[in-house]
Amino acid sequence: MTHPLFRHAEFYITVNQLQGLPPTTGIEVAFAGRSNAGKSSAINTLVGRTRFAFVSKMPGRTQHINFFKLAEGRFMVDLPGYGYAQVPQAIREHWVHLLSSYLKTRQSLYGMVLIMDIRHPLTKLDLQMLDWFRQTGKPVHVLLTKADKLSKTRAREVLNEVRQFLSANYPHCTAQTFSSLKVEGVDEASELLQGWFDASQAAAEEQQ
Repeated sequence: MTHPLFRHAEFYITVNQLQGLPPTTGIEVAFAGRSNAGKSSAINTLVGRTRFAFVSKMPGRTQHINFFKLAEGRFMVDLPGYGYAQVPQAIREHWVHLLSSYLKTRQSLYGMVLIMDIRHPLTKLDLQMLDWFRQTGKPVHVLLTKADKLSKTRAREVLNEVRQFLSANYPHCTAQTFSSLKVEGVDEASELLQGWFDASQAAAEEQQ
């Protein structure tokens, strides 16, 4: 059953330039990850709709920032996949500027969900994303997707290894395993995101 947080999720806006971003009046959680790490599938699984976020057969084709409205003032933000070699250099440079600028300067951004293929976690580009975001002091939650590709024992081993690395180098980060195919890890991720939105809303109300 879909978590109440996503019950009324709907597409809101897509932008390809920083000046096209909507006003910073709500609370945003960004989803980022390497191309082909399973980001769109993870979003679809959380929302409980097969085609909610477009799953491209050609990784790297999603070049825009897509905003999805969850409830009044709450948004899920799907960032362009990164690290796909066949994308032209000019487009890669545009993505880097768009991604880094959004992640480092967006005031309404509460935290980031970083998607990693559990078989290839903590790549150089994943670490670059963590480094970009570290200076904001905002939380990161890592979804180790495609956990069904490994045995349960090996998946737990990788999760423990990733958690130890994050604890030592990026203490603002948490991690879990996730499988869109077997719909595993959905409740844990949904509850964490609910907590993020609630905490951000409570903090905003205190400042008023």
